[in-house]
Amino acid sequence: MNRHQAQHLLLRVVYGLIIIWAAWTLTFLILYVLPGDPVATMLSGSGQVDASPEEIEELRQQYGLDKSLPGQYLAALGGLLTGDLGTSYMTGETVTASLAETLPTTLQLAVTALVIGGVVGTALAVAAVAATTSRSPRLRRLGDGLAGLPVLGVSLPIFWIGLIMLQIFSFQLGWVPALGSTGIAGLILPAITLATPVAAHVGQVLQRSLTASWQQQFTTTFRAAGYSTPRLLTTHALRASLGPVLAIGGVLTGQLLSGTVVVETVFTRNGLGRLLVTSVTSQDIPVVLGVVTVSAVIFVIVNIVTDLLLPVVDARTRVSAPAGKTGNTDNTANKEQKETVPA
Repeated sequence: MNRHQAQHLLLRVVYGLIIIWAAWTLTFLILYVLPGDPVATMLSGSGQVDASPEEIEELRQQYGLDKSLPGQYLAALGGLLTGDLGTSYMTGETVTASLAETLPTTLQLAVTALVIGGVVGTALAVAAVAATTSRSPRLRRLGDGLAGLPVLGVSLPIFWIGLIMLQIFSFQLGWVPALGSTGIAGLILPAITLATPVAAHVGQVLQRSLTASWQQQFTTTFRAAGYSTPRLLTTHALRASLGPVLAIGGVLTGQLLSGTVVVETVFTRNGLGRLLVTSVTSQDIPVVLGVVTVSAVIFVIVNIVTDLLLPVVDARTRVSAPAGKTGNTDNTANKEQKETVPA
């Protein structure tokens, strides 16, 4: 890593920290202006509906809710910077403990869905391009049909997919449990549900990229050398087409994080998404801020990792030194252009 690349990485980290702070601040302000009283909700949830004004004021002071908006903001921000995310209003448990309990379940679901979606989306894109480039009219019609599947997958609401999965495979066939977050059997339906839009996005982007790669000069050269279409698609053309898929890593991460909220609610999984829903309902501000912070950190990390991997896969995206600091810019450009052609 040269100096210019190190500066680029440092800049991405700074941008990431700004994104985390902005997401945390916006969430704090939204929760502050929402109607309702967290203390009243807390007392109602614990059954203490006849609490005296003195008890209510004591709770406000205990959780710092008696301060002004700037005072609450600075206190919460100071805790965030020191690693103290606060205490849940409803359970009295630290936010860090609640996140540590639910985060592994959500990560297990998200990673499984990402793997399934990536494999299915890649296979669908390769099959569609292979069929549409065939000389057989039947295969070309099949390719057109496969090319339309990602569009269908993107348009279907994720909660509807989950409900259909439950109705067919749990209630009618009884193959997998409908509820729960333990064991492989309880992971299958949620992971497939969450993987459906991921596979659709990967299939769409990769199909376009593969089609563009198929029209480049190097594919013509390899075909003239006797390479079969499946071999050429699954090796050289696929490698040259992965750049756009990695480029949408941030979009897929956001989709997975938002999708877990719906999927964990539909399948009653004890994860980060369900914790967010219950915390918003009960106005448990520290827990909501903790979930948003963790989600923002994951989003930023994935984008930074994607930014580091993208130049490895696609040489055209490599960050090089400015033209004035290189001895021969034409040679550098020619070298990078050659690197885009797989060996």
